Amino acid sequence: MSELENQIEHRREKLAALRRAGVEAYPSAFEHDLEPAAVQERFGGLDGDELAARAPVLRVPGRLRALRSHGKTSFADLHDGRAKLQLMIRAAQLDAESASVLENLDLGDYVGAEGTLIRTRTGELTLQVRRLALLSKALRPLPEKWHGLADVEQRYRRRYLDLVMNPESRRVFELRSRAIQCLRAALDREDFLEVETPMMQVLPGGAAARPFVTRLHALDLDLYLRVAPELYLKRLLVGGLHRVYEINRNFRNEGLSAQHNPEFTMLEFYWAYVDHERLIQFTEETLRELAAEVLGEPRLEWKGTMLDLGAAWQRLTVREAVEKACAATAADTDDVEGLRRLAAARGLEIAPETPYGNALMALFEATAEDGLQQPTFITALPVEVSPLAKASRRDARFTDRFELYLGGMELANGFSELNDPKVQAERFRQQLAARERGDEDAHRFDHDYIRALEHGMPPAAGEGIGIDRLSMLLTGRTSIRDVILFPTLRPEAGEADT
Repeated sequence: MSELENQIEHRREKLAALRRAGVEAYPSAFEHDLEPAAVQERFGGLDGDELAARAPVLRVPGRLRALRSHGKTSFADLHDGRAKLQLMIRAAQLDAESASVLENLDLGDYVGAEGTLIRTRTGELTLQVRRLALLSKALRPLPEKWHGLADVEQRYRRRYLDLVMNPESRRVFELRSRAIQCLRAALDREDFLEVETPMMQVLPGGAAARPFVTRLHALDLDLYLRVAPELYLKRLLVGGLHRVYEINRNFRNEGLSAQHNPEFTMLEFYWAYVDHERLIQFTEETLRELAAEVLGEPRLEWKGTMLDLGAAWQRLTVREAVEKACAATAADTDDVEGLRRLAAARGLEIAPETPYGNALMALFEATAEDGLQQPTFITALPVEVSPLAKASRRDARFTDRFELYLGGMELANGFSELNDPKVQAERFRQQLAARERGDEDAHRFDHDYIRALEHGMPPAAGEGIGIDRLSMLLTGRTSIRDVILFPTLRPEAGEADT
């Protein structure tokens, strides 16, 4: 029998002993006053004399993280994930049930303690316990050492242990939650309505991505997990809901990387009667305020570089970004041949049949994207990669679309929405032709969406902001797995069969 199996067996024996003594090991509730962090917050500023004068009696729950015996007195640390509270327990002062609980305690158990709050001679805030209740018996021990584990993947697989043992991991998800609250507040101030749209769709739309397929047996129908909520949200614009947003889970059946997880969270919002320029302004203002609210200042450190969200954000067209990265001229980026020459000089190959817009984006991603560390709006994206965006009035090869880059990552994507049903139908046909040429990510033809546009959609702009990548930047985490509570992982041996 292994050491772990021995520990589990020993804990099961303690559980049996508790039950023989009539102790409920898994009660339904515990009526309490404060958790440890709240105790520290409310009483942490009082000295010993002030506490003695008040003599507060509290009932406090938490997880047992340390247990030390000093003769007839035991000291324990009770944690709630944010802070600890020391317990001082004298067995002689406990009733029979509390004494049984004390005798059979293990680290990791959830307990509830009732007693008087004092300060010890060493100055530590301490609950002098007179009753002790078991709230949940832990049958498996907590890891002895969590920080510095060589197999970081175990943190993702056993996130519940990561959160218990690693306060910094908890902080990541608290910051993520605060960021989402800030985004909601910014949209609420602009009178947006939060909505929900289908996660299972007859046609995957709103993004160029490979979908997951599922089966609805009741209708004998294949459905797709959504790659984006865009087309449904814009149907709501047609219906007269002129400012809508959704914080949504999307699913894309593509690769995994430090920046990609098959299911991820996006904020998408659509705003009638404004264009992409208004969204650029709103995005800069909102993310600057968000960083200041969450981090205390509109600056963040990313891979050793300080990113300044308080300064003016740079704006470049895709062509300008490529020209800057490649030390090229406007003439070099004006046609496919020029782009192919620039690519070849850098060891890249662009096939002769590649459309101009696709060639430009390929060169941009290969040469310019990683260098966009400070906040930068990349504008005027090509029509070929923007089937749902309005064409630019300056040059019909491009659209009124932008992408926001920060720390070398794309963080947001927005554009003035194409609301001409005839032009949109032609764009869909172009995407179908691309699929026939082998582009599996090209957009499908959505006839119902065209029908909706034919009823009239107001001029509008829409945007998506990646919540996971935003969380990475705010917390300084370079892997998307660090900011998703339960990231997608290959099952461990035997795990999928149990």
